[in-house]
Amino acid sequence: MTAEITARVKEVISRNYNVKSFRLEINNAPDFQAGQFLLVKLNNDPALKRYLSISSSPTEKCYIEFTKKLTESDFSKKLNNLKAGDQITVQYPFGKFVLDESAPKIAFLSGGIGITPIRSICKYAADKKLGADIILLYANRSVKDVVFKDDFDAMMKDYPRLRVAHVLCETEPGFQCTVGRINAGVIKHQIPDYRERKFYLCGPPQMVEAMQQILIRELEIAPGAVVTENFQGY
Repeated sequence: MTAEITARVKEVISRNYNVKSFRLEINNAPDFQAGQFLLVKLNNDPALKRYLSISSSPTEKCYIEFTKKLTESDFSKKLNNLKAGDQITVQYPFGKFVLDESAPKIAFLSGGIGITPIRSICKYAADKKLGADIILLYANRSVKDVVFKDDFDAMMKDYPRLRVAHVLCETEPGFQCTVGRINAGVIKHQIPDYRERKFYLCGPPQMVEAMQQILIRELEIAPGAVVTENFQGY
């Protein structure tokens, strides 16, 4: 069951040149599962609302966080003006993009701001020491578009069973990555035991559809082993 509550902005964090995280202080916050999303409403205006993934983990108890790529939309402009102490309305939890904790091997394929629910899930797995072997392929145009790099670097140190492989269209000196796009060859190279894994896909709808087709048609992964989320938070 979802709940609608008024929340106070605790902190605003710039993640890169056009992505910000908004941490909310919520009293008597409803429980949620890593990977779920919420509805954010601004100024009680029906036009100023968006569904956005929760980027914090249930293990991070002092706040709940959502993260958004900021565009020229009215919603993004209002959101970008928020500061600590402001109040907004949120409703959550929604969604079924949650981790199967019984799966021993997991693979995430993500692009751009679609990383937000995956950050939540990986942080949860690391904090809980779940034991699952996790590989993330994270695609972006360039290194400046990468979100949560420091967070994932810290998670990999804390949870050695997590590995992140970056896939960029534009290379960057000193940044370890595969140049190009996620395709069947990249998946086979980075995830040699791909047939043993459960896949979670999150990103722009066209990317999710393309990745789903690659996994099912080219790599012959069973449809039941592919979980998708067409990211809504643009």
